Amino acid sequence: MATVSEWVSGTRPRTLPNSVVPVAVGTALAVALGGFVWWKALLAIVVSLALQVGVNFANDYSDGVKGTDTAERTGPVRLTASGLAPARQVLAAALASFAFAAVVGLVLVATSSWWLLLVGAAAIAAAWYYTGGRSPYGYRGLGEVSVFVFFGLVAVVGTVFVQVGSAPWQAWVAAVPVGLLSCSVLVINNLRDIPTDRETGKITLAVRLGEAGTRHLFAGAIAAVYVVALVLTPVYWWVPLVVLSVPLAVRPTRRVLGGQVGRDLVLGLGETGKLQLAFGVLFSVGLALG
Repeated sequence: MATVSEWVSGTRPRTLPNSVVPVAVGTALAVALGGFVWWKALLAIVVSLALQVGVNFANDYSDGVKGTDTAERTGPVRLTASGLAPARQVLAAALASFAFAAVVGLVLVATSSWWLLLVGAAAIAAAWYYTGGRSPYGYRGLGEVSVFVFFGLVAVVGTVFVQVGSAPWQAWVAAVPVGLLSCSVLVINNLRDIPTDRETGKITLAVRLGEAGTRHLFAGAIAAVYVVALVLTPVYWWVPLVVLSVPLAVRPTRRVLGGQVGRDLVLGLGETGKLQLAFGVLFSVGLALG
């Protein structure tokens, strides 16, 4: 039976900035636009975190029962594949996380727009079918597209919308670097897993591109993060604060372009998470002050 610490590890804490940063950036924009509502921002963070934990458990379950995950695989603990927890318990944890996100999300829906009900349903469906179902889109190289859409566009613009009541152009632009950073976390994760994914028939974008293409994709995404963010400088003069996070981008980029593999890329994944947090904080401050 899995211990508490193993269950916590199963939530994959290094991926949780994916859910916090978009809400922080969206809330900062709401502050700048004069529409900040603290309790809606708090509920948005809860929903985002619950969805992230849910998708992590769902991936653990689906990959484990399909045999595309192995206990020997490098990276975070796999509860199902390692046998630390029965598959039904991991599935129950995923479904409970999704249900909790749905219940809390209904409050935001009821106080903003019922159209968000469709957005929430789409987010849960995307979380499940990433590796779940008979034809998971994550096995066909579409994972990065989904991450960009839901942890970038939907999360940032949605956070602004529930507080301000509209989706201004600034929200869409700000969502792009946030989505690209979330994609970079997935890219370095899948780069690490290319050998085992190829063997088990899990055709991620990294498997399709190969090691060289995936390494260049990671570096390109990191560079684009700063280029797009700085587009907002004429409107939000403090946005260039994000440049202070560049030193944190250097180490994981060097790891990736330097050809590192295995556990070295696990370290790079953690470094990318730190970059994501630092960039998110600086970007949020720059937008709010703007």
